[in-house]
Amino acid sequence: MATLLLRKVWGSVLARAGAPRDPDSGSSSSSSSSSSSSPRRRGPAPAEYGSLGALDAVPIDVLAQILRLLGPADAARSSAVCRTWRLLASDNGLWAFFLSLGPEPWDLVVFAETHLAAGPASPRSVYYSALRVTPQLSFKHIYGQRALVPGSIVVDGGSGYCKYGWSKYAAPSGRCATFLEFGNIESPMYARLRHFFSTIYTRMHVKPSARPIVVVLPLCHPDDTESARASRKQYKETLYSVLFDLNVPAVCAVDQALLALYAARKTSGIVVNIGFNSTSVVPIFHGRVMHEIGIETVGQGALKLTGFLKELMQRRNIPFESLYTVRTIKEKICYVAADYEAELCKNTQASCEVDGEGWFTLAEERFKMAEILFQPQIGGVGAMGLHKAVSLCMDHCYNAEVLGDNSWFKTVVLAGGSACLPGLPERLEKELHKLLPAYISEGIRVLPPPFGTDSAWFGAKMIGTVSTFPEAWCVNKKQFRQKARRSGSSVVNAWQ
Repeated sequence: MATLLLRKVWGSVLARAGAPRDPDSGSSSSSSSSSSSSPRRRGPAPAEYGSLGALDAVPIDVLAQILRLLGPADAARSSAVCRTWRLLASDNGLWAFFLSLGPEPWDLVVFAETHLAAGPASPRSVYYSALRVTPQLSFKHIYGQRALVPGSIVVDGGSGYCKYGWSKYAAPSGRCATFLEFGNIESPMYARLRHFFSTIYTRMHVKPSARPIVVVLPLCHPDDTESARASRKQYKETLYSVLFDLNVPAVCAVDQALLALYAARKTSGIVVNIGFNSTSVVPIFHGRVMHEIGIETVGQGALKLTGFLKELMQRRNIPFESLYTVRTIKEKICYVAADYEAELCKNTQASCEVDGEGWFTLAEERFKMAEILFQPQIGGVGAMGLHKAVSLCMDHCYNAEVLGDNSWFKTVVLAGGSACLPGLPERLEKELHKLLPAYISEGIRVLPPPFGTDSAWFGAKMIGTVSTFPEAWCVNKKQFRQKARRSGSSVVNAWQ
């Protein structure tokens, strides 16, 4: 098929060029005279690749364009036509082009294959990140490997809402309220987790044994005490036990904050995750959560923001039917003020429509709601301000002097639905410059959630499509059982 198509395209090109039509002609003299007299020559001479006979009259960039039009499968088969086509079909740029046409954004493909292909926090990925070196990638090999990667199921349970779908889709295929208290490790976790994943598989109409799964791990017990480490280990072991008891072939479980960082094409930085009930400030260095430095936790999240907006609307006697209505209004017209006092003097009235309930008009409530992130006392909350928690984390990172690098923590990535509020990155960056000394604050950048509310899901999707998945990232049932026996863990069947 490839050869037939090539002959047709070559015939058309050569006919327009006035050259012989037979692509198998071996006349080097005719090709030489044609080559020297052709005014259409562009790009390197075919002689650099070897003679194509009569086709030496065709510019190399035209031949490359023919390969692009053929597509990856026929371009690969065309390698059998002759040595020249074998060299052209092996060109890195050609396969970079084919990869760029896929569902994954090109910059995410390059980041994943450069930093994630070696596996979680591997020495190789740390080495390249530390030296800021990009290894030479063979995009032809990567294309072939990615095509063989089995589609995996991606589940981001979250603390309020669950997103689930397929790794090869552009977005989650389903969403639902999370009916599992992820943060409550002391609850009967096995039964809860089994019910949770069984429900997801039922909704996706797929058997657990059919595909690997990538699971987003929530932040549980953020400190680095012995009991916290034990709780995190217990949770992860229970998760693996449940999924392998459901006959899932391979499991990849990665921290939520780390995945949000990957989605922003970073391996080091601080992730500020505004969750459903609380907000966490997580330092990450070359793909590893730095529990020893300390994770700051702020006792307010999306639920508190929505509840405070509800209270503000009630004060103005604005009727609404449910908390869902308030959340919708928050997502549509609320924002974070760059300067709270100055904003109070402005006309900030705006309206939005909620399906089935009509129009709602708010004024200063639009930015007062989010101000409790920085001034919690406004909402009667005794928590630490978000900017103070981040500055405290940065101070700890600076004093830790990790590998003598004092810049790795200066990229702050926001995550979570409420982190999508307009103005939040700019306001947080401004407050950090006020709080921190210049030698720490210089170079700070606060990035909005790279994929909105689905940032962690997209980070998991990146892992689920990397060319080395599942070998580099997954644990299978046999490996899990062997590790459990070696460590003397009683996790196997312990919660049944």
